[in-house]
This record gives sequence, C-alpha cells and structure tokens, in this order.
Amino acid sequence: MLLAEDAEREALLNRYKTAIQWSAHRAHDVAYPAKRRKIAPPDCSVCGLALSKPFACLHCTASGCWYDGHIKQHLQDTGHDFCADVKTGYIFCIECDDFVYDSTFSRIHKLVTIAEEEKATAFEVSKRLREPFSLWTPNAQERTALEGAIPASCQGRRGLLNLGQTCFMNVILQSFIANPLLRNYYLSDKHNSRLCKTNDCISCEMDRLFTEVYSENSTPYGPFKLLAKTWRSSSELSGYSQQDAHEFFITALNHIHATSRGSTSLQCICIIHSTFAGLLQSDVKCERCGKVAEKTDPMLDISLELKGDSSNEQDLTLASCLRRYTHPEKLGPNEYSCEKCGKATHSSKRLSIRKLPPVLSFQFKRFEHKSVDKSAARKIDAPVRFPSSLNMAPYTTLVMHQQELLKESGTASPATLIPDKALGPEALYEYDLFAVVCHEGQIDNGHYTCYARSHNEWYRYDDDKVTHSTLSACLNSQAYMCFYVKRHLDYKPHITPSYVVMREQEAVKEKEREKEKEAARMKEVEDELLAAAS
Repeated sequence: MLLAEDAEREALLNRYKTAIQWSAHRAHDVAYPAKRRKIAPPDCSVCGLALSKPFACLHCTASGCWYDGHIKQHLQDTGHDFCADVKTGYIFCIECDDFVYDSTFSRIHKLVTIAEEEKATAFEVSKRLREPFSLWTPNAQERTALEGAIPASCQGRRGLLNLGQTCFMNVILQSFIANPLLRNYYLSDKHNSRLCKTNDCISCEMDRLFTEVYSENSTPYGPFKLLAKTWRSSSELSGYSQQDAHEFFITALNHIHATSRGSTSLQCICIIHSTFAGLLQSDVKCERCGKVAEKTDPMLDISLELKGDSSNEQDLTLASCLRRYTHPEKLGPNEYSCEKCGKATHSSKRLSIRKLPPVLSFQFKRFEHKSVDKSAARKIDAPVRFPSSLNMAPYTTLVMHQQELLKESGTASPATLIPDKALGPEALYEYDLFAVVCHEGQIDNGHYTCYARSHNEWYRYDDDKVTHSTLSACLNSQAYMCFYVKRHLDYKPHITPSYVVMREQEAVKEKEREKEKEAARMKEVEDELLAAAS
C-alpha cells in the first residue's frame, strides 16, 4: 500500500484521480491527427518541452519528462515520493527507484477512465448515459464455489496436431482460443458438453477444446472429433486435401451458431453473433436526382481486395484496403433503377460499417481466380502492412455521413475534415490486434501458421509447435486473416443485457417444465390409485 497515513493517502488519491480524469477526458475525442495537433499537450516543468506522455507529480502540480529524467529530478529535488504516468496510471516511487503496484490506485484508474467514456457516449440515445460500470463482487454461492476450487497450472497455450493437411483448421482454432470473448464464454461453462444432448454439436467440441488447452497437459492436442463432425456437417471440407482457412472459419462460425444457446434466426444473441456480428450499410446515390437508397446487411467478417489507393500491390496497408473498400464506385446505367426517377440511371454505390462488432475479422483476398479453371488461379504475395491498434471511425456510417454534411456545407475542406464531438469517444472505435493467420508457400502447396497474443506476449503456432515470438515478427508476416478486438466493450444505457433477459426467460420456462412434469407424475399416481381401487 502507498503510505500508511490516511490523510496523505487521501491527498495522493485525489491528485491521482484528477490527473487520470484529465488524461481520459483529453483522449476521448474522435479526431484525425490534425485535430490532435491543435490540442496543446502539457509542458515539462523543467525543460518546457511539450509532453506526449506526461508524468504528473502526485504531491504538487508539476509534470515532467520521463526519458530525460526530469520528473525523477523533480522528485529528488523536492523530496516528493511518487509520480504517475497519466496515460497508463502506472505509479513510480523514487525511494524504490521503480514502478509500484497498489490495488486501490489501479481500481481508481479503471473506474475514472470508464466514467469518462460513459459521459461521452450520451450521443447514442438522447441525453441518457451508458449503463454505469460496476466491479464484479462474488455473492455467497460464488464465494463458496471459489473456496472449493483448485487452481489449475495452465498457460492457455497448446499446440494442435496436424491430422492430415489440417493446418487450415488449426490456425482458426488457435485464433478462437486467443479470442477473449470466446474464451470467457466457454471457460465460464456457458456451454457444457457433458450436459448437451445435440448430435454432432460443434459447440461441444469448442468446450472440449478450451478445456484441453486450459488443462495442465501441455502435450499437443488432436481435435479429431471436431474434424470428424465438421466433415459430417460440411462435405465440401471433408477429406485430406488442402482447404482454405477462411472457408473453414465461416463454416465453423455457422456450426457454432447453430448449436449454441440463444441461437435464433432473428435478433440472434448466440456467442458467435454477440462476438463477430456487425452491420454493413450500402448507400446507392442516383446521380440524376440525388436520392440515396440505404440498405443494411449483416456481416461476420470483411473481405478486402489487395488493391490500395493507387492499385499498386507493392504498397498495401490495411488502411488503404479499407479506404478502397468504402470508396464510392460507379454503377452502370442498367445496374440500378431509381425509385424517384422511375427508371434506370447512372448511380454510385458506397459501403460503410453501420455497426461495429466486438471482434473484427479481416480476410485479404490473396487467392485470385480469373477464370473457372482452378489451375489458372494465382496467389498474391504482396506484403500488407497492418497495425497493432486500429481506429475504425473513418469507415463507419456515422462518421462518413458527418463528413458528407461538412463537405456539402463548405465549412471544411476534405483535407481538414474533423468529425463532430457528438460522434462519441475514441474508445468506441479502437481495436487491438490479437491474432493473425498467415499463409506460406504457393496456392497448391502452401502451409498455414498463426500468431496469437497471450498475456500481452506473442507466440507463433505451427501445428504442434508453439514458440515465443514478438509483435514485430507478427506485423512483418504475410497475413491472410487479421483479428482485432474492441479495446472497450460498450453497453446500451440502463438496459438489462440481452443475455440476462434470456437467462431469466429460460429459468421461467424451466420452472414451468418442472411444474408440468410434476403435474403429469401426480396424475399418473392418481390414475394408478383409481385403477387399484376399482
């Protein structure tokens, strides 16, 4: 604990809270780099240099450089003990000459940061704030279960055996294992394979997969049952020939969806749709009358052509592929019929993301088929640069429409367009990379490998071989699929989450079924008594 005296500790907590609140408030504006340059950063109290990563003294109002040692110099000169990195919340102690941990300060950093996000998301539904965040505290039943639990010595990393050219399956399963939403779902016993009675249930195999990976056994695991059930459910993936990892990914999502709780054809709340589902919006604009026809379609992933802003395969980035994906394209005169004009007209079509999913999956179209003949297909080996963190704001319907309004009003030029603050905090659009599927070799004799993040460390998975790697190696790999998870999950304001509603409804139905069973049993007893009496 930092300081034993209550008065000093309270003063430290208040200054710490103020510093974190300032940093969180400053960070939560969705803006382009030009916007950020207009916001003056704090200056170092010693050299006057503008600080991109300020450290604040927790005893006074001073701030200083870390790399030049000015904040440490301030602490030594003034006799002050602690300073804090206002971005991360980490606390440095001059006496220890090291960073120190305190659970109270860590909790305050989380609560203050989320509180600022909640204030900034009022734009979504009138003036109501987002549902307040509250820390989980176990109830009496959960405390009893935790007391009797035996901690398992596991790392959550395990190689997968190649069962006969099944590297395509192994890399997708490793991406599932690294997916925090899928991991939390299956490790919290939301689907129990021992209780499930569904035939060929892929969700049961996912439950077994997570059980095996998070067990004490570190030897490579062979998911042969999952493979066999996939063969029975999808004949196009059966056999020992080479398969496409993306095709298996989509097939696996469909099978898990079909065998998960909460699976419906309308407003599905199963784990797959809760994790990967978003909405794409297609805007078709008539060039004659200006009418815009809007249409939304569900999406589970985004497939990107390897063509950037200049159609040059050698200078590709994820951002350039996304810009091309959301760039308006001209439609032919017979491709669209305008309702207002009443006839076929020239028009343009533009895609945007109306609803961002918690997990974004990107596929780069590396396999090009220019004809029906599969032997004429080729692989595009062009490198694609992709970031470890991604801001999706420029590709959303909300931001793109705001840009259109600013252009039409003439209030800003395209080079300096800045989204309005009403578009919400930056946290709504920020994603972090957690897995990358790579394809090595040619189209007819290639091999899949996977990079995945575990406990903020990167590992490379090559079937049964698991080796420690680096983020740099991952970012320099030949990516075929990239997986990003939202940095902060957002909730609707003061609305009971759908999974809670579903759980309560299931509990009510279960009680009704128990009553029906009991009534049927009592009727059988009465019938037997009447039969015996007669």
